[in-house]
Amino acid sequence: MEVDYGEDEAAARPAGRRTKGRGGEDDDRYAGKAGVFERLPHDEDDGGPARSIEGWVIVVSGVHEEAQEDDVFEAFAEFGDIKNLHLNLDRRTGFVKGYAFIEYETKQEAAQAIKAMNGQALLDQKLSVHWAFAKPAGAARRRR
Repeated sequence: MEVDYGEDEAAARPAGRRTKGRGGEDDDRYAGKAGVFERLPHDEDDGGPARSIEGWVIVVSGVHEEAQEDDVFEAFAEFGDIKNLHLNLDRRTGFVKGYAFIEYETKQEAAQAIKAMNGQALLDQKLSVHWAFAKPAGAARRRR
């Protein structure tokens, strides 16, 4: 028995038949701003520090495991008003994990803190202070 799967099958289907379900007809339901996301305004187009939603965040690594929040706060408060300070603890030991996030209101305060405290000692341990968020360089930034 030979079966012919050619043009006869296409002709067997009625010409005016509607296709049901999603994608059955062309409409403009999805012709909007799909994939367009909000962005923070750019201060500069080249690489460098990036502002978070609420302020300028720096990351401090090399924090001594027995440091208290007050120790870190007092060391960095002289550079400006600290809006927020996160000093994460290890759940198992209860000691500091070795890093902290500090948020300042202005970029100048955060830059002063980075410049002054990078390489300094806190509780006999050398600190490393950098920007927590950075914009990619202009050529490396992904554009859509």
